Amino acid sequence: MKPITVIEMNCRSVISSVLSFATLAAVAGDIVLRNDELALTIGDNGQVRSLVYRPTGEECLQPGVGAPVCVITQYRPYDNENFLMFPAKPRSFHSNKCYMSGDTLLAEFTDTYDIVKLKVDITPSYIAFTPVDRDYRIEDYGVKRKTELDELTIMQLPLKKRERFGEWLNVIWDDSVAVALVGTHPTTFIDSRLERDNTTLLAQTHTSVRLFGSGAALIVTRPDSVLDRMDALERDYDMPRGVESRRRPEYPMSYYELRNVTVDNIDRNIEIARKAGLKTMVVYYVDFAKACGHYEWRSEYPRGMADLQEITRKITEAGMIPGIHIHYSKVAVNDPYINNGIPDRRVNVVSRFSLSQPVDEISRTLVVEERPEDVRMEKGRRLLQLGDELIMFTDVTTTPPYTFTGCQRGCFNSRASAHRSGSEVRHLDVDDWPLFIRIDQNSGIQREIAERLGKIYADCGFRFVYFDGAEDIPMPYWYNVSRSQLEVYNAMKPAPMWAEGAQKSHYGWHILSRGNAFDIFPPERIRQAMKRYTLRCAEQVACDFTSVNFGWVNYLAPGEKTIGMQPDMYDYICSKALSWDSPISLVANMPDLERHPRTDDNLQSISMWETAKLDRTVGPELKKAMRDPESEWTIMPRKDGRVEIQRVQQLTPDSMNMTVPVRAFTYEIDDRNTGIIYWNINGESTVTIPGGNIEMKLYTFDGRRLRIHRDKSGRAVLPAGERRVLKVSLPHGEACRLFMDAITN
Repeated sequence: MKPITVIEMNCRSVISSVLSFATLAAVAGDIVLRNDELALTIGDNGQVRSLVYRPTGEECLQPGVGAPVCVITQYRPYDNENFLMFPAKPRSFHSNKCYMSGDTLLAEFTDTYDIVKLKVDITPSYIAFTPVDRDYRIEDYGVKRKTELDELTIMQLPLKKRERFGEWLNVIWDDSVAVALVGTHPTTFIDSRLERDNTTLLAQTHTSVRLFGSGAALIVTRPDSVLDRMDALERDYDMPRGVESRRRPEYPMSYYELRNVTVDNIDRNIEIARKAGLKTMVVYYVDFAKACGHYEWRSEYPRGMADLQEITRKITEAGMIPGIHIHYSKVAVNDPYINNGIPDRRVNVVSRFSLSQPVDEISRTLVVEERPEDVRMEKGRRLLQLGDELIMFTDVTTTPPYTFTGCQRGCFNSRASAHRSGSEVRHLDVDDWPLFIRIDQNSGIQREIAERLGKIYADCGFRFVYFDGAEDIPMPYWYNVSRSQLEVYNAMKPAPMWAEGAQKSHYGWHILSRGNAFDIFPPERIRQAMKRYTLRCAEQVACDFTSVNFGWVNYLAPGEKTIGMQPDMYDYICSKALSWDSPISLVANMPDLERHPRTDDNLQSISMWETAKLDRTVGPELKKAMRDPESEWTIMPRKDGRVEIQRVQQLTPDSMNMTVPVRAFTYEIDDRNTGIIYWNINGESTVTIPGGNIEMKLYTFDGRRLRIHRDKSGRAVLPAGERRVLKVSLPHGEACRLFMDAITN
């Protein structure tokens, strides 16, 4: 029988406890690492054998699927004998032997001479693995050298499939148990493979980022304890407090996204936000700054910081929480980083070339040595840097002589000048929104920008942040997305209560505690877009113990090209957000807010849904029903001060043109009575309903009974303006036909 090494920490211990083992010598045989919740068995053959949830004894690995614990990947075989045997392509070498030495797990590999050392930390909440070093054995024959490592898989677990998989956090779970393999540092690459009969969780390090000193933690626990375990991990490894953020009572609060805000209109914006029941407010940096980069003050802010401080002070005094919406990983082309005559060389570069011929200050062509690969030809992105000169080109040849043609010299206030043969030509990483150029994350420019943003954040009392343009960074994405966010996040004091952002990476789970918003959709397509994107995302990130922002929701008044945002649209958005305990964001276009005839109805809808969400008055069964993408719901005030949530059906089609401006939704009161909620989308009119013998009652939306006027023919003439409720003593189908005949004939 093989010997077994059992390494265990009692859950009453704390992480500061030093692991104490019976021996410091290398021990062969199967290894069992365990705390009170999990037992991980690693075979002496380098394979993971078992992962047991100890409270129930459930095996979490997929039976019959073997996997090496550790894997070394080389982008080509580097060892002398290996590259003579194997093809010139990436090759993986699996661990074939594992053993313990003190608190260190050592792994050896097939066909290499490496011994990787992983420090093991066992705590009550998780078991962590940190690659700290490697040994390398040199044989006394052959041409041998210590070869490179490109990637190191420090743990992989082929798990049973379960009902839910949170790809962002890297957690698989159902109602009985959750298994997570998460990074302990932003330089850890976390991934998964969805196989036919299992889901494999992986943790890796890459030499292009950091091979040693990163790590991963294994958590096996009850689903309702995942956040407890993650909270312990965040505190032990000094991560952003993503769990603490998710548990804040303010976490579900929606926000009012200001547009064109100044000290002159902030009071009116606060008044509108209060009507919408919104308790947080976001300032977009483009309102106060000329450009991202140096964030110089716009002319609308003549007192600079003092004006912005007055705005945030008024927000705070109104009992609201101010947040800031920023671009941070790129600089604008009209910012001093670019347009001050000497462009900063710390922006990111797509490709580099060298001049094969000298050029004077008026030449319209640049001839280079290298074949142009990956040249961006989209409008606005054809930008070169040659010394301190910026040059826009029109085209490029892909056969010798390789030539950039149609060159516009001395762009963005740079100076056209002569350049020698051999000079470097840099093709700059212009954003796909070509107002910006992405920055080099390996330089110090991100820290400079973070410090400026940190000062604005602290001096103005901002408390949360939206990281816009998070996708606008260079490769490797998995690292630089959270790396750039973390630089800014750490500069913001006090730490943001929560953050949202445009792009998620694994480590960013600790930073972006509220996921993301989506770009705005037109009113006529708001439901389709919500179904296709936002609702799908909400269900997805719920598996990551996170919410998504049901926005940004634009505010548009009716016009020639749109019916504008209507109360039912806000009912749809806000009811779905409530069902997922998520915020919405209202984009505050003040001119549209002021001229929209139904602004009061729209704001009332938002306010009632927001209040119901924050008061937690909606039970789990109703929330589950409301998650159905095809379901429609409205919320109505009652005389006793409470609200009534009613499932409704859309009666009037979205395709109705502006000559029939009434919009209506219905619900069944009982078999013989029907409710119709209706309003005029762009003004005031009347609806004339025949049928003098039909009993009808008319109410304001908040339940006050109204008198129904009848004309000489006995027809009911109903006012159509703000939302009203008509109750008709007819079965649902008959009542719907009656009302539709009235508004279409």
